[in-house]
Amino acid sequence: MNPFSLRNFSIITALVLTGGFALAFFYAPLDQEGFIQKIFYLHVPLAIVALLGFLVAAVHAIRHLRSGDPIHDARSYVSIHLSIILGVAVLVTGGIWAKAQWGKWWVWDEPTLVSFLIVFLLYCTYYPLRYAIEDRERQARYASVFAVTAGAFVPLNFAAVRMADPFIHPRTFSSAGGLPGEMLVTFLVCLVGMAMLWTALVRYELASKLTSARISRLRRALEDEPASSRPSRIAPLGDAGPARS
Repeated sequence: MNPFSLRNFSIITALVLTGGFALAFFYAPLDQEGFIQKIFYLHVPLAIVALLGFLVAAVHAIRHLRSGDPIHDARSYVSIHLSIILGVAVLVTGGIWAKAQWGKWWVWDEPTLVSFLIVFLLYCTYYPLRYAIEDRERQARYASVFAVTAGAFVPLNFAAVRMADPFIHPRTFSSAGGLPGEMLVTFLVCLVGMAMLWTALVRYELASKLTSARISRLRRALEDEPASSRPSRIAPLGDAGPARS
C-alpha cells in the first residue's frame, strides 16, 4: 500500500464528506419532517455502506477459502470490524430520528429497524467465534465460513424488508416519485463520501496490521526466537504470515 496514495485518498474523502454535509445543511430543502430530516443524509448512507461492507467481507471470505491466502482473511476481518462500527452509528442515529418523529427510541413492528438489528447482532457474534479458536488456520477457516453464511442474509434481509407491509420507516428511492433533485444530489454525495470513508478506514487498518506483522518478524529475527516458542495468532496477520499489499 502506497502511503502517499492513501494520504491523498483520505484528503479527497474528507472533502467529499464535508461537501456532502454542507449540501445537507445549506442546499437540500426541508420536508414536512422539519430539520430532524437532515439526519437522513447521515443515517441512510451509514446503513447502506455498513451492509455493503458485510457483503465485501463475504467476497473476501470466499477468496480466502479458495486460495488460503491470509490477506483475504485479514480483509474480511477488517471489513466486518468497520461495518459493525458503522452499524452502531446507524442504530444511534436511527434512534434519534425515531424519537423525534415517532416519540419512541425504538419501534418493534417496523421491519427495517428490526431486520437491521438482527443482522447487526448476527455479526457481533463473529468475534466470540473467532477468538474462541486458538489454532490460526482453523480460526481463519471458521471465520470465513461464518462471513460467507452471514453475508447471504444481507440480500435476503433486504428483499424481505422490501416485501413487508406496512411501512412506517421512510423509503429513499421508492414511492411518491422518489427524492426531489436537490435532495437526491445531496444524498448521493453523502453516500459516496461515506463509502470512501469506509474504504479509507479499511486501508488504514490493513496497513496497520501489515506493519505490525513486519515489525514482529523483524523482532523475531533480531532475537533469533525459536519457531516452537511462538504463540498462536488470534487476529489476522498479527504475528506471522506473509505481508502482502
